[in-house]
Formats: sequence, C-alpha cells, structure tokens
Amino acid sequence: LNLGLASRMVVRTPLMWLDKAQTWALARQLGGEPLLDMLRDHTHTCYLGDRQHRHAWGYGCGTCPACELRAAGYARFVRGEFTPLAAVPSPG
Repeated sequence: LNLGLASRMVVRTPLMWLDKAQTWALARQLGGEPLLDMLRDHTHTCYLGDRQHRHAWGYGCGTCPACELRAAGYARFVRGEFTPLAAVPSPG
C-alpha cells in the first residue's frame, strides 16, 4: 500500500490475534448484553449471506466454514473455554 501512496499508511488489526471466543468475550467486556445482541442480530460472516436462519450466535446457513467457525467460537465463549483477554500476549 505504501508504495502507491505519498505518505505512510498503517493498517491496525486489533482483533487479528484473538480467536472467535475471545472476540465474543471482548464484546461482552466492552458493551455487555446490548453489544452481544447487536452482534448477533446485525452482523454475520456466512459465505452465502444467509439472513433467514437465526442461531444462538447470529444469522447464517450454519454449514459453511465461516458459520462453523463462528458457531464453534460462540459455543466456547458460552462455556468459558477461552484464554482470558488479559493473558493474550500482544504481538510485536
């Protein structure tokens, strides 16, 4: 990107090193149930763009790789099976 720009551009990806369960936990930490509800109702990662099927983790077909990853991460979050965010090392 920087080769085509007159100034230096920095791309920050704060969620890149978190797994899906940790991402759900961060959402709860930052906004509680209202933020979790917003994520379930107004976001999706389904490769097919399925907005007809509502699951505990949100909308999606439930069978594509993106839905499977999101469903598994949400299940781990609900069960508390994730590394606490304070214990996640910061890259760099």
